[in-house]
Amino acid sequence: MGIDLKAGGRKVGRTSSMKSVKSQNPYTRLLIKLYSFLARRTDSAFCGVVLKRLHMSKANRPPIGLYRLAKFMQNKEGKTAVIVGKVTDDVRMGVCPKMTVCALLFTAQARARIEAAGGECITFDQLALRSPKGANTVLLRGPKWRSIMAHFGHSTSVDNPHTHDGVKPYTRAKGRKFEKARGRRRSNGFKV
Repeated sequence: MGIDLKAGGRKVGRTSSMKSVKSQNPYTRLLIKLYSFLARRTDSAFCGVVLKRLHMSKANRPPIGLYRLAKFMQNKEGKTAVIVGKVTDDVRMGVCPKMTVCALLFTAQARARIEAAGGECITFDQLALRSPKGANTVLLRGPKWRSIMAHFGHSTSVDNPHTHDGVKPYTRAKGRKFEKARGRRRSNGFKV
């Protein structure tokens, strides 16, 4: 018995999120419908990228802070910052500059600070009316790394010992008694 490669091998049930909308949020579902239309009917790569990011999970739509946003928008007057995610406040930033920001969500404090500076917070459907092809926009993303990512890695085996290098184990301590047996020592089986 082998694997029936014609039938697709063993990869069962791996449907792409781009084929079926997984989000239950009605606003996100409507935006996906709108930007799939725009991506199909225009030659704009911007609409395709926004559509792809709207399909992403929450972990892949990291938030962006006001300070980082302001830093990326320096010397870009008249342009709209576009974030497919959340915009959060940054208390370390003294003065918020005037800017137009389009995002899925704003925290109350971030919205208040942007509007107090004379800026504007808009939604994606407003952006589609203003700039359907993404002209005069700056597409931004927040930092994806979180502390939990230090524990993430690929499955390891004796054949491929390097897939788990540098992956932080979930241990109480790094001492002699904690996760130092087979799989963590060269002398015992293998080392990752």
